[in-house]
This record gives sequence, structure tokens and C-alpha cells, in this order.
Amino acid sequence: MSAQTRDTAKARRPRGPRHHDSAGPLAYALLAAVVLASIFPLYWTVVVASHSDNSVLGGSTPSLMPGGHLIENIQRVFDTVDFWKALGNSFTVAGTTAVSNVLLSSLAGYAFAKLRFPGRNALLVVVVATVMVPTQLGIIPLYLLVTDMGLYGKLSSLIVPALVSAVGVFWMRQAMEENVPDELIEAARMDGAGQLRTFWYVAWPAVRSTAAVLGMFTFMFAWNDYFWPLVALPPENGTVQIALNQLAAGYYTDYTLMLAGVVVSVLPVLALFAVLARRIVSGVMAGAVKG
Repeated sequence: MSAQTRDTAKARRPRGPRHHDSAGPLAYALLAAVVLASIFPLYWTVVVASHSDNSVLGGSTPSLMPGGHLIENIQRVFDTVDFWKALGNSFTVAGTTAVSNVLLSSLAGYAFAKLRFPGRNALLVVVVATVMVPTQLGIIPLYLLVTDMGLYGKLSSLIVPALVSAVGVFWMRQAMEENVPDELIEAARMDGAGQLRTFWYVAWPAVRSTAAVLGMFTFMFAWNDYFWPLVALPPENGTVQIALNQLAAGYYTDYTLMLAGVVVSVLPVLALFAVLARRIVSGVMAGAVKG
């Protein structure tokens, strides 16, 4: 190789610090430990739910392997309480609030981000400030309001107060600010598109992944909510969490029965996450790749 060729190769060689493309063994070990710590409670729930109650309470050392009574214990759950009705109630409440939060929060976020109207910033501050108020402080006024409206004991008492949330509005407002350029909005207006048409065809496609994350979290929070359904609904018309509380009630707690109900209640949330996994990951990581 001639001196000129060597000089050319050196000139083409990238300069600067070298970066390793792959993480070290310690990073993988830490990641594996976090994954195992996250999965183990669910695995242990399935293990206990798959054994008989005598083997769980009478054994000297708990078994780490699943047993053969899972289907039997799940059947006992549906025989003990009206779990089908509880699942239907939870699906109705969580699904309705998730869809309404995605739609209404997206519309409100679009208005706060892209429209100019008097008092916009002050109104946004008021909306965000409501997040700082603990939920427990509003239970009594909310109960009185729901009772006066004639909604007590109905699923609408859970749906109406949760149709839109301040967190969702602020979240979608930030997504609109970051992902929807003002130039696209102006171009759509110059082409004669109205506000709703501009929102649906220009703004909405850019924030669908973020909206999927909001829908997933809203569904999960509504599905797992226990305190307000306990106040607003009678036990015979309760949600999944109320049914699980009925399984745990009594002088004697059947842990296999109770955890079998937990296994059934977790499956819809896991199925929803599996369906929306790609959009959820892309929505969470959308802001991490900027800058």
C-alpha cells in the first residue's frame, strides 16, 4: 500500500469517541432482574390460584410450580359471585371512559395547542390545577351530585364523571404541540378545511400513538378503580374489583378462590396491551428520540 493510499484511508476513518453498539453483560443482567421482579407477582398469583386451598395453607413450604386446579378454581369464582356481570360492568365503564377520554382529550388538546382564543392560557392553568386536588376530597360532593342527578346505583355514575380528565387534556395538548406543525394547520385552512376536518385528517394521524397510550392507561385505571365504585354502586351491580372484594370477604379467606378471580380480572388488561403494544411503545418513545 502506497503512502498516498494510507493517507486517504486515514482521512476517511471516522474521528471522535467510539461508541459501543451493544450493552454490557451488567446492563442485561439488571434488565433481566427487573423483568423477573415485575413478572413474579403475576406468576405467583397463577401458582396459588392453580392449587387447592388445603395445599396452600397446609404445606410447610409453598410450591413454586403451578398445580392442576386452575380451571376448577376459576369455575368456583363464577359459581360464588356473579362474575360475568361484574366483567360486563367493568368492560362497559372502562371501555366507554377510555374512548371518551381519547376523543374529548384530543379535541381539547387540539384547541389548547392550535387555536387562539381569549383566556386560553388561564383556562389551561385551571385545568392542570385540578390535577393537584386529591380524589378523596371530591368524593362527598361527587356523591351528592350523582344522587341529585338520579344516577346512584347505575353504571352512568362511574362513566359521566370520568368522560374526560385533566391529565388527558394536558397530555394530548403536549402531543399536538410537538407532533403537529403549525404549517400543516395553516395549509389545511387555506385549502378550505374546517376545524373538525383539519383535526381529523391533519392532527389526529400524528398523535394516534399517544392517544393509544392514553386509552390504555384510562382503561387500566377505570378497570382497577375500587373506591368510587364501592361508594356509587350496590354490591349486586358492582364491577370486577367489587366482586373480588366479595370473594375475599367472610370469616375464612379462600386464597385460591380469590387469586383465581384476580387471574381472570387481569386477562382483559393483558389482552388489550397485547393488541395495542406496538402503538403504546411508539407513543411512549415518541419524545425520547427527539433532540
